[in-house]
Amino acid sequence: MKNIDDLTIGEAKQLAAMFGSQKSSGGLKGMIGEKVIIRTYSAGVWFGTLTQKAGNEVIIKDARRMWRWCAKKSISLSAVALYGVQQEKSKIAPALPSVWLEAIEIIPCSADAIESIQGCPDVEAE
Repeated sequence: MKNIDDLTIGEAKQLAAMFGSQKSSGGLKGMIGEKVIIRTYSAGVWFGTLTQKAGNEVIIKDARRMWRWCAKKSISLSAVALYGVQQEKSKIAPALPSVWLEAIEIIPCSADAIESIQGCPDVEAE
């Protein structure tokens, strides 16, 4: 076995590339930059772009609180992430630049869901 101190620059680059591609290609860090729905313990449900994640803490930008949501198909929040919302039955708040949340669920959104949620009008006070 070769001593790590004896690696050539080329071997070190190969090793770095091997670990770098594994790190960025999967897991929760692979969701950074994606549009997601976040379910929290006490702050409700949010939609936005995942920018940071550490443990159960996340930061999302262009964050819209989904005060009331109704899936286009089926009944679950997972269905919202797949199919989007019935806009006339949902109440989605205006976007904040960013928000820090404690997440219990992070669900990546389909293109249909993103279009549906982003196109939902800002809810007005009743």
